[in-house]
Amino acid sequence: MNLYIKAAVFTLVAPGSGGVLVPALLVRGREAADGAVLVAALCLMAIGAAIYLRCVWDFVVFGRGTPSPIDAPKRLVIRGLYRYSRNPMYVGLLTLIAGWAILFGSVILVGYGLFLFIFFSVFIHFYEERHLSREFGDEYQTYKAQVGRWLPRPSR
Repeated sequence: MNLYIKAAVFTLVAPGSGGVLVPALLVRGREAADGAVLVAALCLMAIGAAIYLRCVWDFVVFGRGTPSPIDAPKRLVIRGLYRYSRNPMYVGLLTLIAGWAILFGSVILVGYGLFLFIFFSVFIHFYEERHLSREFGDEYQTYKAQVGRWLPRPSR
């Protein structure tokens, strides 16, 4: 199957569920904000989605893989947004959820976002970083030393 199709299917199933379906279910029946809050929330959601999609593009085109752990990139992706964060896909998804939380003024969605942040942190620490160290060795260790896990490190 084509890598673009595999990446699209994974995106619809995993991030699509976690970033769109679950939030929509958690706020069903609630009224969305309007005015400036609506604009701010939609901007955050668009930024989050754009971050995620750019990262998928880099995984497919440069890494020759998908975001799915069972079809991960064959090359270490350290270009695009990965120059600034080792986990921009997760940052994008959390940004999308923050937009949902603002759009509906939902404390439940804030809690959901915090839950996902903790889940992602544990997954990254206990699986992803160990896997990447085994897969890419010194190249990953150098990258890890230079680029922050979540946010860019201050320039020296």
